[in-house]
Amino acid sequence: MTYRSDKSDGPTAGTETVDPLEFLARVLVHIPDKGHVTTRYYGWYANRPRGMREKAALAAAAGPPAIVPAPRLAPTEASRRWAALLQQIFEVDPLACPACHGVMRIVAFITQASVIDQILTHLRTRAAHAAHTGARSPPSTRAPTSRGPSRAPRPSTEAPTTP
Repeated sequence: MTYRSDKSDGPTAGTETVDPLEFLARVLVHIPDKGHVTTRYYGWYANRPRGMREKAALAAAAGPPAIVPAPRLAPTEASRRWAALLQQIFEVDPLACPACHGVMRIVAFITQASVIDQILTHLRTRAAHAAHTGARSPPSTRAPTSRGPSRAPRPSTEAPTTP
């Protein structure tokens, strides 16, 4: 059996003549057994990106990278950066009031674990209570009735009749 490659250069270029059983043995090596999971690498783990990363690492090792110190930020600038990062990640401005969209400011930071636990426990019980209350029924379409205090029946002025 003669195998002819369509490549013009490289290790698989040219032609090769092998025995038919040898050819079948070479082909069967690439067919997985029944039930065997074949692992294929794509993206980050594929050969090409790995090779490109290795070349980049070798090129970087040739010369030391320039270390640029981060500028020291003022406290107000750091808080704006913090808010901008949270806004970019969660798509919600943490310093905007959800009700009126006005600007909020940070009053204090809670760092005590016991206080944080109390707040979270309160919020969990409140959420659990809200989940247990059933849904309200839709409003009635009948004419509204008076919602005032119910009146006791007036005593009758007529004499009772006996049969």
